[in-house]
This record gives sequence, structure tokens and C-alpha cells, in this order.
Amino acid sequence: MQNSMQKFWMPALDGYDVWHATYQSSNYLPRRNKRIKVVLTIHDLNFLYEEKNPRKTKKHLNHLQDNIDRSDAIICISEFCKKDVLNHCRVGDKPVYMIHNGNNHLSNPQLDSRSYHPKKPFLFSLGAICRKKNFHVLLPLLKFNRHLELLIAGVTQDRSYLNDIWSLARRLRVEDNLRLLGSINESEKSWYYRNCYAFAFPSIAEGFGLPVAEAMSVGKPVFLSDRTSLPEIGSNAAFYFSDFTETHMQNVFENGMQEYSSKNMEDAIIERANSFCWHKAAKQYIEVYRSL
Repeated sequence: MQNSMQKFWMPALDGYDVWHATYQSSNYLPRRNKRIKVVLTIHDLNFLYEEKNPRKTKKHLNHLQDNIDRSDAIICISEFCKKDVLNHCRVGDKPVYMIHNGNNHLSNPQLDSRSYHPKKPFLFSLGAICRKKNFHVLLPLLKFNRHLELLIAGVTQDRSYLNDIWSLARRLRVEDNLRLLGSINESEKSWYYRNCYAFAFPSIAEGFGLPVAEAMSVGKPVFLSDRTSLPEIGSNAAFYFSDFTETHMQNVFENGMQEYSSKNMEDAIIERANSFCWHKAAKQYIEVYRSL
């Protein structure tokens, strides 16, 4: 069992050869015991793209650098993340690998009596309600597509941003077609993925973008921002917003839906999603452990 004091006093480490820190900002590393080899997984440097003050950004970067200094091998979950690490951190001669995350299996799609049951075809989006997720730029799509609802699932991390979303919805007069679902369970998530008209994810800072892979796993059309790691994950199986103006986003959405239908893209999208596999990732991680 782990407790908070282990940030300062680690448990007995006899018999361990490799320590894998799966969170880049972890405080749980064997810093004094240099015999143990450390693998560090880095998920993102999103703090570089968020609106943080320079002091906070420097604090995050310094802590990450401390963990890199103690590590013997570094794993990044996307090529974009790896590029960020090499550009902004000192890695010396340590090996830096890229291992994509696997995809989650969407099973048991089901809504219960407490779930929100959509009344119209719907766009679906998923993530914590915070500014870097950029959900508000999707609202004008409701103005152009009155036959659609927008469902956004995720816990609220920024109450002021939540209020801003609702204020914009009222200003555009689309509030009746917007549903913020809060936290949902796995069965609900699976149902919304499988039954949505399209999945939209305009985030401006992602190290991987698991919701994208999840949506593609059921062959849905996926509309993404062209920022950070998202073009790497979606590849040519997704459609991209290069800016967030109303007319551009509507054009991308309209043209993308037409292309999805005319080219029967469902199978190609599923094939792309299947390339993200936890079994393959596990084998790659084991090879890194063995190399140490």
C-alpha cells in the first residue's frame, strides 16, 4: 500500500531492478538508490500550450527535468510528445522511445433511466471541462445544424469556463441543443460513441488523445483540431479544423460528413483505431525493461 510519506521515505527496495514511473511528474522515484534503473513515461508537455504564468510553466518544466535526470530510459506516448521533450528538456545520451498508448474496448453500450437520452442526432465530445479542451468553439456548429444536439461529457475542472460555454450558447441561441453531461460511466460512454452522428474534439493540447482513438474504434467520423498530437493520432482517418472561425469549422464539418459517406470511410477509420493496441505496447515496454 502506498502512502503520502513515501514521497520522502521510500519502502524497502531490495530485490527490485527496474522502477517504472508511469506519470511524468511523479514524486515516487528511488532517487537515492542508483542501482535501480528507472523508466519514465512522459505523456505530454501540455503546460507549454496552456495559459499558465511563466513561473508555473518553469516549475513544471524543472520538476520534469529532475525526473528525467534520475531516469535511465524515457518513453513518450506520441512522436509529438517526443519532439517536445527533445526540444525543451535535457536528455543527454539517455534513450528516448516512442510507444503509443493502446485503445480501450467499448463494451456493453447502454443507457439507464438516469442517463440523458438524446432527442436528436448528436455530436459527441468528451473530456474535462477546462479551457484547453476548447469545447466552446463547437457551439456555432449548432447554429448551422439545427437538427443536431451537442453532448459533452466530463467532470468540470474550471467553473468559469463552464459558465462561459453556457453564456456563448445563450448568445448564439443554441442552449436548447446543448447538453453537458458531467461524469458518465463506461456503458454510457460506449453508447454515446456508438450512436453519435460524429465525434468532435477541438482540444489545443494533447499528448495522445485517447477519446479520438475510442471514437475511431467504432468507425465514427472524427473532427479534430490540428494542434499538438491530434493529427498524428487521427492521421488521414480524421478531419481537421485549422482555425476556429465559424465558417471554416462549418465547411470542414459539412465537407467531412460528405466525404465520410461518399468514400465509405468506416472500415478505414476502424483500421486506424486498431493500430493502437495495448498488447503491442506491452511488448515494447518489456523490451525497454530488458534493455536495462
